[in-house]
Amino acid sequence: MQRHEVKRRRRWRWVTAASLALAVAAVVAGTGEEPARAAARAEEAGARAAFGAAYAVFMHPRCLNCHPAGEQPLQGDDSRPHAQNVQRGRTGNGKYALKCSNCHQTANVAGRHMPPGAPNWHLPPPGMPMVFEGKTAGELCRQFKDPAENGGKTIAGVIHHIEEDPLVLWGWSPGEGRTPPPLSRAEFVAKMKQWADGGAPCPE
Repeated sequence: MQRHEVKRRRRWRWVTAASLALAVAAVVAGTGEEPARAAARAEEAGARAAFGAAYAVFMHPRCLNCHPAGEQPLQGDDSRPHAQNVQRGRTGNGKYALKCSNCHQTANVAGRHMPPGAPNWHLPPPGMPMVFEGKTAGELCRQFKDPAENGGKTIAGVIHHIEEDPLVLWGWSPGEGRTPPPLSRAEFVAKMKQWADGGAPCPE
């Protein structure tokens, strides 16, 4: 490469970097914020948006059906009331003889629309129902942050739950005839970690 061409490219890179720095400084000056504060505000906005993206997973039937507003679980991609009038029960494992484990084994039963399964299939207990159905993104976010509503978990505990719990992971292997959530498991976990790392801010 010609020497003058190398010099020209180096000069162009310097000009581009300098222009970018000036542009950032202009934005910061225009808002009256220090760079660190502006960066923190941008991180918080990104974390809030990340929870908004993850919210679509929580509202998907694979999650929503086991977090109903009432005492009856939901089923199917249309989130209809569970057949046989199955109820939550005092431990979340079903009422009277209609126990979850009667039909829901530790793995999916083979075949289209056959009973799904994962270890410890259950609803949240009535004392800590963790309702998703009907909640806005902000309401659900605040519920996740409240140990009195989330099973006594810290934010780190919430992330561990969604990343490791077999019943949560089942949502991405739901069996034939059921749709998976709109984000991949890796994308979902990444969004929730971004939310947590950004201070766990909630949408309004």
